[in-house]
Amino acid sequence: MTPLSIVSLVLVAALAWFVSVDPLKYSMGRGIAEFNPHYIEAPPAEKFKDFPRDTQSKLQNGEIMWQGQMLGPESLAFDSQGRGPYTGVSDGRILRYDGPELGWSTFAYTSRNRSQICAPKSPIAPNFAHEHVCGRPLGLRIHKETGEMWIADAYLGIVKVGPEGGQGEVVLNEIDGVRMKFVNDLDFDDEGNLYFTDSSTHWQRRQFIHCLMEGDDTGRLIKYNPTTKETTVLINNLRFANGVAVSKDGTFVVVVEGRLGRLFRYWLKGDKAGTYEVFAELPGYPDNIRRNDDGDFWIACHCPRTPLEGFLGEHPLLRKLIIRLPIPIPYVYRMLAGKPHGMILRYSPSGEFKEILEDQEGKVASKISEVEEHDGKLYIGSVLLPQIVVYTLPKP
Repeated sequence: MTPLSIVSLVLVAALAWFVSVDPLKYSMGRGIAEFNPHYIEAPPAEKFKDFPRDTQSKLQNGEIMWQGQMLGPESLAFDSQGRGPYTGVSDGRILRYDGPELGWSTFAYTSRNRSQICAPKSPIAPNFAHEHVCGRPLGLRIHKETGEMWIADAYLGIVKVGPEGGQGEVVLNEIDGVRMKFVNDLDFDDEGNLYFTDSSTHWQRRQFIHCLMEGDDTGRLIKYNPTTKETTVLINNLRFANGVAVSKDGTFVVVVEGRLGRLFRYWLKGDKAGTYEVFAELPGYPDNIRRNDDGDFWIACHCPRTPLEGFLGEHPLLRKLIIRLPIPIPYVYRMLAGKPHGMILRYSPSGEFKEILEDQEGKVASKISEVEEHDGKLYIGSVLLPQIVVYTLPKP
């Protein structure tokens, strides 16, 4: 055997050992016993070819606000007195903005554990590893009649807080005796019923990349009656169930299926009550959805669709290999999300496309999780970034 052959064998053996042992603990599959990726058919390349685009990148006219004062303001809300925005952040707190003089203050908590691990030294220090202990508030809604804040905490379930804030009370954390794993967003109808999503019955939020890579289809849209305490699963088998918004007239609720980039409309009233249909298919991967006063829906897209993501979707064995390789999660995330790119969309109650706003370079807005319209401005949150972007809408 030649020296070159020996060196080659040693290198191959070393590589095999490195991949199988993962000594630097890079692999996202470390400690994951069960991972069964699904085949996900990519849409035809021409499907979104002629979809309108914002070539002016209008979101670059937005203003980055409160940068470095919090991490991961996923959802935004204002109360009936106009106070806010309120937002939930990475360390488990709900914050409220009290104006330029007072700034941000802690309004509420979802978890009763406020030990040192839930109080990072820096407001932008990631708390990913301890989210299941400290709580991770995602969707926020303020009840119009009671003033209570209702929170979809990814780990703790549905939590409510009184108008003056403080420690949250867990309202619902299981269905049929089984603990929910990944509660994501919520909204009320005018009769007081709550609609919310459980993104997966298998993965937790801190494993959201695993959930996306697997193509998990255990997400659900659920109805909860606070009076009778009854829960009803309205839609099963969603791939990453996410944002929820009830229509202005209360006849339907829209739910986001994030992994497939589409929205469903579930009919609550009328001849179609109890049925659902595709409401819109999007050129990006949606997160939360919020309704404005006119009844239109603002949809936040975390990122546009990418050819690589579509290719990976159609090759489950490749995804199974990737999670076992010593590739850090941030690199896997970039495979799915591509380069930073901000995108938000507006649809009418009938499902008609009305507007797209983008930041195609991701200079100001990217990784968008929610868009809340308030007093002529869009407040744009991000579950991953330490900022909120405020975009002023053109006057009619």
